[in-house]
Amino acid sequence: MCSYRTAGLVNRLSESKKEGTLSAFMKRLLKAELILLDEFGYVPLDRTGAQLLFELISQCYEKKSLIINTNIEFSRWVNIFYDEQMTAAILDRLLHHCHLILFEGQSIRMQESSLFKSQ
Repeated sequence: MCSYRTAGLVNRLSESKKEGTLSAFMKRLLKAELILLDEFGYVPLDRTGAQLLFELISQCYEKKSLIINTNIEFSRWVNIFYDEQMTAAILDRLLHHCHLILFEGQSIRMQESSLFKSQ
């Protein structure tokens, strides 16, 4: 298993591409049976970053397990990838075999915050 904040992973993918080591980095990533992408979509991606993330998701499709943690609705994912076709392709791959788990209610961090406990 490997776990990344999505923005951090995209930065590493971009750096690997610039250094000419993208293929080797992707091979290391794809050795993991499970890849966790945390905070998906919270930090804006540039076009290259979006394309690299698309490539990773495409290579994982039907071969690897992905866990994606986000509170961004699917309808807003086009704002992450800047391209309707790429967004549709990513969602198509992710949703084909997915188990969607929806958590509702107040954030546990907010519940445990001393600011809110004192009220």
